[in-house]
Amino acid sequence: MNWFVPVENKPDDITGMWVVQLEREGGARTLDVIHLDSIARDIHLLPVYGSGFLPEDFHFTVSLDAFKTYYVNPYIDHHAHEFLT
Repeated sequence: MNWFVPVENKPDDITGMWVVQLEREGGARTLDVIHLDSIARDIHLLPVYGSGFLPEDFHFTVSLDAFKTYYVNPYIDHHAHEFLT
């Protein structure tokens, strides 16, 4: 499991969503193995794209490596919205 930390102490002013980035220690990602029964809810991350274009052959599986920050989408479903707000 990758751990993420908020970029700021408040949600984004424009979207109302929290912006997070990968937590790092000594330049390496903070990773843990956790029990499945300890997961309360998974989240939906939306990359903060910026102003550039993605290559035509960009594959979604490299998203965690390609982007530095992500929006936490609480609107993915009713349960996520209730849990995150």
